[in-house]
Amino acid sequence: MRAIARRVASTGFTHRVEIRQHQLVVDEPPDTGGRDEGPHPQELMAASLASCTAVTLEMYARAKGWDIGPVSVECEYATPERGQATDFKTVIRLPADCAAEQVQRLRLVARKCNVRRVLESEATFSERVELSEPAVI
Repeated sequence: MRAIARRVASTGFTHRVEIRQHQLVVDEPPDTGGRDEGPHPQELMAASLASCTAVTLEMYARAKGWDIGPVSVECEYATPERGQATDFKTVIRLPADCAAEQVQRLRLVARKCNVRRVLESEATFSERVELSEPAVI
């Protein structure tokens, strides 16, 4: 998987992110010098966890033949102090007519989404710097 972030203006922090054939805009809020033209990068982390959890739940329900209706997942977290663990808070909303057994199983399945697995695991990083001609913006 690969994502490429490119600055789109000579001022501020607005970047266009390319993922496969998709594009999205990322920016900082005005209080940190941005123009708020898109979500903050850390907001995308919360969005990734929320959307991965929702998709995982719906895929599981479909595989089980459960018609559970619409699922929504809310995710929030605060940036911790350096050296402290990040505390993600998620709220999974399922239709009221879901059976207790389904709710219990879906709660367990939600913990297995790929984004959560990455966030819970130890990460390693490899990086290099390449010099290129300055971009004209």
